[in-house]
Amino acid sequence: MIKLFIGSIFLFYSIPVLSLTEDSKHPINIYSNNQSIDILKNIATATGTVLVTHGSIKLIADKVIVIRSGNNNKKIIIDAYGNLTTFYQMQDNGKPIRGHAKNIHYELNTNKIELKGSAYIEQFNSNLKCDHLIYLIKENKIEAISNSGNHVTSTILPSQLK
Repeated sequence: MIKLFIGSIFLFYSIPVLSLTEDSKHPINIYSNNQSIDILKNIATATGTVLVTHGSIKLIADKVIVIRSGNNNKKIIIDAYGNLTTFYQMQDNGKPIRGHAKNIHYELNTNKIELKGSAYIEQFNSNLKCDHLIYLIKENKIEAISNSGNHVTSTILPSQLK
């Protein structure tokens, strides 16, 4: 079930810190300046300043499209667009992971988040930059892909490898 809330993103909002393994059990909340819903096609479009929350996962963008396939609540896709879209999640180990890109694609049924276009992801001060990142949530794995001869760049702080 998707809960849609119409209103300003600038409302004060707090949730308890949840772990990534619990995120899939929580509802999706959408806060935006404007929303339109196509009930027959199961598509919700939010524009303006948009905040999407799903457990500890937070996406911020200029435009978000949420698509639910048929009656399957697990097969939900969230596409976030903007000059800079941001992503945040608290992991089981208590370490937050955050990133940004021009486009973020989140598939709930596969627990996969893709950051496309000037992708950047960090945990504390260690980071990874490239054209396209694939973050497999349940597996705690990140694949970095660069196009057009660009390089993947990473900074790893040895003190944070524990």
